[in-house]
Amino acid sequence: MNIRAIRAIYKYEMSRTFRTIGQSIASPVISTTLYFIVFGSAIGSHMNAVEGVSYGAFIVPGLTMLTVLQQSVANASFGIYFPKFVGTIYEVLSAPISYVEIVVGYVGAATTKALMIGAIIILTSSFFVPLHIRHPFWMAGFLLLTSLTFSLLGFIIGIWADGFEKLQLIPLLIITPLAFLGGAFYSIKMLPPLWQKISMANPVVYLISGFRWSFYEHSDISVRTSLLMVALFLAICTAIIARIFQTGYRLKT
Repeated sequence: MNIRAIRAIYKYEMSRTFRTIGQSIASPVISTTLYFIVFGSAIGSHMNAVEGVSYGAFIVPGLTMLTVLQQSVANASFGIYFPKFVGTIYEVLSAPISYVEIVVGYVGAATTKALMIGAIIILTSSFFVPLHIRHPFWMAGFLLLTSLTFSLLGFIIGIWADGFEKLQLIPLLIITPLAFLGGAFYSIKMLPPLWQKISMANPVVYLISGFRWSFYEHSDISVRTSLLMVALFLAICTAIIARIFQTGYRLKT
């Protein structure tokens, strides 16, 4: 394992984040803070508790997960797409480093950024609502697995995209709607039976449910099922990336 190569890619991607800190970190945190103010304070004060938890506190895991999903995909996709766009990807591919080291460098940086944003959002939310994390270890684990998995997905999108429009297509039309319909603002148990069954086809439901359990020990789906679904998605994304580098799909042409 070429640690120096991984460190070089990782440091470059992280330095790009701190050069654009307003867009990379401040913007998603401010947007999520506005959600807390509107939904948690304004609307939440007029709503009943959900599963014994105030509505403002109930949506904290969902909003955190929503932002982490979006930022993981956005950071990873742009991180690999930009070298393709300017042509420097060929220098990376011709360097004496393996595909694994390339993926670890880019995806590791995107995962770190998403974790930073997730941690800042959780800290910020504590100023608006009473927050209690029953299982900090599992909370960190779910946050890490989700950031890693969707960073891999973003890496795939960045390789697949051949224009900035396509770079935004899947996050806007698929990821964000799935997150909003995945129980970020409500419990799946509040839906009619038919829609509860339909919601089970949404992979984001399992992520938000497991993450919320780590806060309040309340979940729509068993924690074991949530972990299995995250692991399955992680394995699928890893297999797709391995296949991309084997075939050189949109990398060697």
